Amino acid sequence: MVTLQTLDPIFVDFTLPQQEISSLRIGLTVQVTTDALGGEQLKGHITTINPLVDAETRQIQVQATAANPGEKLRPGMFVNVAVGLPVRQKVLAIPATAVLYAPYGDSVFIVEDAADKNGKVLRQQFVRLGLKRGDFVAVTTGIQEGQVVVSTGVFKLRNGQAAVVDNTLAPKFQKTPKPENS
Repeated sequence: MVTLQTLDPIFVDFTLPQQEISSLRIGLTVQVTTDALGGEQLKGHITTINPLVDAETRQIQVQATAANPGEKLRPGMFVNVAVGLPVRQKVLAIPATAVLYAPYGDSVFIVEDAADKNGKVLRQQFVRLGLKRGDFVAVTTGIQEGQVVVSTGVFKLRNGQAAVVDNTLAPKFQKTPKPENS
């Protein structure tokens, strides 16, 4: 009788606490380390998540597949596994066309009530930007949730200019835009 084992790629079985089940998904990156590798890290991806939570330990069985060049890892070895769980942050996203990009700092125009309460005026507000996704950019500092931001044509505007809000021709912004002529 013979034991059959695949060494490259190798399967890495581990458990995680049930609190992490909402963050787990197939394809997440894992890093595998062990003293036997001398500090070398192997990278892999989660390939299987057991749907059953262990009733005694409240742990979830997870299996990752990792490349094992040189077949340094062997079945039965003890390894440390680090899972790159996604981090969700609440961000304030605005259309990228709302930003006036300039060498001295990026800014947006906020629509506010005029000092005499007759109409609206624009106020230029400097912002610090974060990541971009599709037609949107995250604003890390500079504006608050609920403020009205001019979304297009910002290069034509100036601070203190009178404004009228008219969204009839507003473009449709998307997280994953698809050009028509592609």
